[in-house]
Amino acid sequence: MSAASELPKVAANYEPLSPISFLKRAARVYPDRIAVVHGSWRYDYRTLYERARRLAAAIAAAGLKRGDTVAVVAPNVPAHLEAHFGVGMAGCMLNAINTRLDAPAIAFILDHAETKILLTDTELAPVMAQALKLCDVKPLIIDITDAAVPNGQHLGAMDYESFIAAADPATPYPGPADEWDAVALNYTSGTTGNPKGVVCHHRGAYLNALGNLLAWPMQQNPIYLWTLPMFHCNGWCFPWSVTMLAGTHVCLRKVETGAIFDAIKNEGVTYFNGAPTVLNMLINAPAEMKVGLSKGVSVLTAGAAPPATVIAAMEEMGMTVAHGYGLTETYGPSTICAWHAEWDELPLDERARLKARQGVPNPMLEGLTIMNPETMEEVPADGETMGEVMFRGNVVMSGYLKNQKATDDAFRGGWFHSGDLGVLHSNGYIELKDRSKDIIISGGENISTIEVESVLFKHPAVLEAAVVARPDSFWGETPCAFVTLKRDKTATAEEIIAFCRANMAHFKAPKTVIFSELPKTSTGKIQKFALREKAKAL
Repeated sequence: MSAASELPKVAANYEPLSPISFLKRAARVYPDRIAVVHGSWRYDYRTLYERARRLAAAIAAAGLKRGDTVAVVAPNVPAHLEAHFGVGMAGCMLNAINTRLDAPAIAFILDHAETKILLTDTELAPVMAQALKLCDVKPLIIDITDAAVPNGQHLGAMDYESFIAAADPATPYPGPADEWDAVALNYTSGTTGNPKGVVCHHRGAYLNALGNLLAWPMQQNPIYLWTLPMFHCNGWCFPWSVTMLAGTHVCLRKVETGAIFDAIKNEGVTYFNGAPTVLNMLINAPAEMKVGLSKGVSVLTAGAAPPATVIAAMEEMGMTVAHGYGLTETYGPSTICAWHAEWDELPLDERARLKARQGVPNPMLEGLTIMNPETMEEVPADGETMGEVMFRGNVVMSGYLKNQKATDDAFRGGWFHSGDLGVLHSNGYIELKDRSKDIIISGGENISTIEVESVLFKHPAVLEAAVVARPDSFWGETPCAFVTLKRDKTATAEEIIAFCRANMAHFKAPKTVIFSELPKTSTGKIQKFALREKAKAL
């Protein structure tokens, strides 16, 4: 061992990495910069830092210890943003819960996380009252009130403003003792059983927040619109990313087309994130809503790859779309379809085909590849051989709370197994083909639902589409398409099937087409498990 390697960590040369440090710096450098906009209410970074410190002091005064859980059930309101800093300042773990879950699911999460404090929006009181009756824990309940919900029901003895007003912002806050300490606890969807609690550490959140800005460059002092739920992978770490650049957080209580366009026009929004379904909402909004839009808004989408028609329509509105990919277990998007300038000269369809790839690791992710999950060997980089997407590095979760078996299974072979199937291209870019549970095996042939959906989106009458397996006595499974048509368009099932057969191998084309609204999660993801049940019942 060299003498250099024996030099110790001391106070002067080591501070645990934590995203809560970004707020301290923003308040020091840009104290008068507007940090938060919520309706007519707006305040600067000096105030945001003070309010977060008050929250930390109030949590400590309530008797919470390091590692305890503070849950929040709220839309994208200022208190939710402040919790992303104040809870970590207190050395506690933030559990931002999906606002669209039912009472039993919320009760399970509150119990499993051993919740000590619950910050809950009064608009969500009906479901939260049921959840609290079902769970065993008895957290301190703090009501988040909002002028937009004047008659919201109160469940606690105190509201959020009173809770933090009684605390001293000068109280020293401990922050993490170690960068491996948990900063957040996020629960997976739990569509096939109880949800799993994904434990995220300060180091990973810090690095992925940086990775966001390196992979999807944001200018200093951005104006960021909160269309993405903060409860979804902690808003993909953007509460911390935007704050690092002393940006303005434009809070949006409800994701509505008119509200989005109004915020872009009135607040000068320069960036926002969202699933492709959110982009679809904007594209298909009435033309009068789009009048007066400024050019140059940057959009990061993740989840399903954006179809070529969506990319084209967004560009026509003056918005540039980037595509990322990740999971709750990787702090949200941790890959990016890194763009090459020479691709700008390609035709739209070719640009869209390239942009649909999930791409390469962001600068903070160490390992990303496609492997055979049984042999743990990398698949050939031929763009055809399918395998499982694997991650490795500092922006992978600590593990699943109280579930060592699931943690060991997810990390087997020294990589995080995503459960997503994809291919590896010759330039090192990955491209998803399906979830392992969504792949359709028809007559022994694998059919990618993503491939079928991409063809469906090219049909001029199709607004949204999702494909699942339908059991078949002869083929085993056949593709079943659920389709939502555009308001002013018509098409028959036979026309849709014929269109697909004309644009792809016949065996991949849907055998069944059902016209309906598509069930979605609160983050805009289509709930394929519900569609699979419908397909089985046909």
